[in-house]
Amino acid sequence: MKEINSLTPQETVQELDRYIIGQDAAKRSVAIALRNRWRRQQVPSPLREEIAPKNIIMIGPTGVGKTEIARRLAQLAQSPFIKVEASKFTEVGYVGRDVESMVRDLLQLAITMVTKEEENGVTEKAKRAAEERLLDLLLPPVPDTPETTGSNRDNNVISLSYDDVFGENQEKISMDGDRGETREKLRVMLKNGELDDRLVELELSKSAPAGPVVEVFSAGGMEDMQSSLQDAIANMFPGNKEPRRVKVPEALKILEKEESQRLVDTETVTEKAIRKTEQSGIIFLDEIDKIASRGGSGSGSPDVSREGVQRDLLPIVEGSTVTTKYGPVKTDHILFIASGAFHLNKPSDLVPELQGRFPIRVNLNALGEEDFYRILTEPKNALVKQYIALLATEGIDLVYEDEAIREMSRIAVEVNAKTENIGARRLHTVMERVVDELSFEASERGGQPFTVTADYVRSQLADISDNEDLSRFIL
Repeated sequence: MKEINSLTPQETVQELDRYIIGQDAAKRSVAIALRNRWRRQQVPSPLREEIAPKNIIMIGPTGVGKTEIARRLAQLAQSPFIKVEASKFTEVGYVGRDVESMVRDLLQLAITMVTKEEENGVTEKAKRAAEERLLDLLLPPVPDTPETTGSNRDNNVISLSYDDVFGENQEKISMDGDRGETREKLRVMLKNGELDDRLVELELSKSAPAGPVVEVFSAGGMEDMQSSLQDAIANMFPGNKEPRRVKVPEALKILEKEESQRLVDTETVTEKAIRKTEQSGIIFLDEIDKIASRGGSGSGSPDVSREGVQRDLLPIVEGSTVTTKYGPVKTDHILFIASGAFHLNKPSDLVPELQGRFPIRVNLNALGEEDFYRILTEPKNALVKQYIALLATEGIDLVYEDEAIREMSRIAVEVNAKTENIGARRLHTVMERVVDELSFEASERGGQPFTVTADYVRSQLADISDNEDLSRFIL
């Protein structure tokens, strides 16, 4: 398979089609945006630095796939990705989160991703080092000497008595012979699992004592100060070491994790994470319509605050440098995908400068009965497939007739029309109500097969779907 980041737009759309039904225009736009990132990397400097990402606004009602498209795109690109609600940010000077915090959160996610990648690269080396350290623990001093008595545990000596470690396996180990030969015998026993039930003593860090909790709610940069203060407090109250007896397999896992962390260079991780954030980060700004002025209404405190958030967002989206505790991060090439229903306003109600930074606008269509039917059956992670797999764990062979699936789709559309339209999310509640009785009794049915028919669907949902007030509460 090709490197993920070099997928063509057609290949990207094919991958998105495996999980998302319809919305071809939105898929096409994000596929082009992803490909443009690869294209920019092929352009020589200095022109490469001048090519800015073409940010996207997705416009459509809730539950039509806006967030899912962005999330699956980030998985395809193997990019740091965060979803944030624009409505939770406040203008500088107000209590709440400042807009720069989204970049810090994105970098923190990239740090985690790169750390995991680096640890995977040293797995074998870490396993070998952990095995050697465990053998050092398993090979205690010569038995029946003062060094092997239980009293040494009070002095944090990382060893147990000869009897504690080997027990009935003592006859296999002769401590009177060559120590290297004994070590190799131990290695064989360790790999064969003969010592899995034995205990060893490790010195593990205690969790740091609860120090003062510092929380800062203020202007930009103060959240990073909060993090730095908490790190400083943690360093002032370092966790102490304490002896802990664990079984050999658990000890091996603990030592492997310690060795992996020791082998990973923190500076390299930070450098790669910053570069990954700057070059391939994706920020999904949900509910951007909530910070737009309501239909061009006159000025007022709420709208002033909304416009203030837009003005704070503007430099981040345009390209600026955000200070973080790991170093400065440039946002010039981060891809921003915004979304909103825009029921009470329209994209043109955003401040003109911000509109200009989202040149691509895509309308997502409301979902109908046929769309719901396809959502239930076609995606790789379709709800019907999920429920079949869940009940298979109880030995129940669950079968959905085609007419039953169409009936659930029809009822979901009907309830959306009568109450609040929440799109495909309505399918979750409808499906759950249909299998509610079966899920409750599954463990008592003794693995009997069960077929969901259209009549069964209607019998489970008739009273609820016919009563609009009841539908509001239950479906």
